[in-house]
Amino acid sequence: MLVNDVSLRALIPAELGKGFGFFQSKPSSAFSPVAVTPDELGEAWDGGKVHLPLCVDFNGEPFGRADTGVDMTFDFPALIAHAAKTRPLGAGAIIGSGTVSNKLGDGPGKPVSEGGVGYSCIAEIRMIETIDHGEPKTPFMRFGDQVRIEMKDKTGHSIFGAIEQTVEPAAEQGKN
Repeated sequence: MLVNDVSLRALIPAELGKGFGFFQSKPSSAFSPVAVTPDELGEAWDGGKVHLPLCVDFNGEPFGRADTGVDMTFDFPALIAHAAKTRPLGAGAIIGSGTVSNKLGDGPGKPVSEGGVGYSCIAEIRMIETIDHGEPKTPFMRFGDQVRIEMKDKTGHSIFGAIEQTVEPAAEQGKN
């Protein structure tokens, strides 16, 4: 399945400074509507990684098309074995692979608009912009911004369904 793991970057420094870790700064994650077994991925599954592009659109524009199996440091068997060293993993346990990113030659990737495969994380493009230009150009998400995350098979059919989210203010506690 797919997941959109959000970080509320403005909350992270104060939270870490108090020793709480990432609790308030990591709101609920969004999961794709469908989970599949590896055999459903066909030839795209090599026994450890999925080799298909992760399609990320930001405000209706292509933001990322990185291949999930390329440049993946640890495959899923290695991630599962590592997690299982310190805890039992029961049925339904979820192990994430982390942000999908592809290098371009010896350097970082390139935006889709510049002929690259783009990114799956705004913080990543901001870091690259800072290195290349001295400051980030891409803003963090704001209220009203929309993200869509989906993976399609080689025939163009959605495998997991799409995650579609709009950034909205949090509801006040105790109000419906």
